[in-house]
Amino acid sequence: MVLERSRTSVIPTVAGAPGGPVGAPSTVPELIANPAGSVTIALAQFYPRLGDVAANLAAHLTTIEGAAAARAGLVVFPELSLTGYFLKDQVPEVALTIDSSEVGALRDASREGGIDIVAGLILESDEHRFHNAALYISGGDVVHVHRKVYLPTYGLFDEQRYVAAGDRFRAFDAPLGARADHRWRAGILICEDLWHPSAPALLARQGVDLIICPSASPGRGQLQGEAVGTASSYDVMTRTYAQLFTTYVLYCNRSGFEDGVGFWGGSRVVDPVGAVVAEVRGAQESVLLHSLERSAIRRARVAYPLLRDERNDVNDAETDRLRRRHARG
Repeated sequence: MVLERSRTSVIPTVAGAPGGPVGAPSTVPELIANPAGSVTIALAQFYPRLGDVAANLAAHLTTIEGAAAARAGLVVFPELSLTGYFLKDQVPEVALTIDSSEVGALRDASREGGIDIVAGLILESDEHRFHNAALYISGGDVVHVHRKVYLPTYGLFDEQRYVAAGDRFRAFDAPLGARADHRWRAGILICEDLWHPSAPALLARQGVDLIICPSASPGRGQLQGEAVGTASSYDVMTRTYAQLFTTYVLYCNRSGFEDGVGFWGGSRVVDPVGAVVAEVRGAQESVLLHSLERSAIRRARVAYPLLRDERNDVNDAETDRLRRRHARG
């Protein structure tokens, strides 16, 4: 089955040092008028400066302004976009609270631009626990917070040493800048979360139409064709989950280098039958614009009623049985 595809545009990177403003074009690319039920989203493949929250925030605000001018309803930034990734002992120094002035600036930008924002940060709790988190901000409010559940601590990763794990996967209503004619349900998974099939399955069970995955994925593994191993893995995962759960998947990876480690980019939009309908080919800083068609979800679910036929009762019963067996030892 072939689905209709909305038009894709890429806002070029502004020339400058790594971590500078992304996507402040002199002329905004003209987009095809959205049919009823569609909304334009922007994926900001961004190169954050490690530990420099002020510079990263300034780049965010410039990118948000450009995406809002392009009439996007949502702009998604990568994992830890406000701080950089390999923070180590800098975690307490760069951590922000929900009430911080930096989050306040993003809230103001969402309200003034009429655009929703997904941004990554180290979020400090009232108990002074630090989380790798993503905020969904709309209309000046923080609508949803996702704290990364699966913290990789293998190979070059050491997250569990510095941050606390989240404990839930929750769906929420995504306003999409009030530019969508129909309600959208969304869920957020941060990078490693996507590697665990139970995470997108739990979101699908809550009726999501849109899985948003901010990522800070470095190039690792053996080359597979022209792609590094991690790129090939994310290609398989994003397409598989989109098809199995008949949902859009927005994957926004970062670019640039930290501690000699390169991030491969490759941000993409995958439609509800698992087709990659827009992507950034490479690791350059870019803002990818794409129109999501609400009707594509209906067509996919009519053709492939996988969610209708899912046996959650069997899943629950077997989970309870295994839990009881484990409790008995």
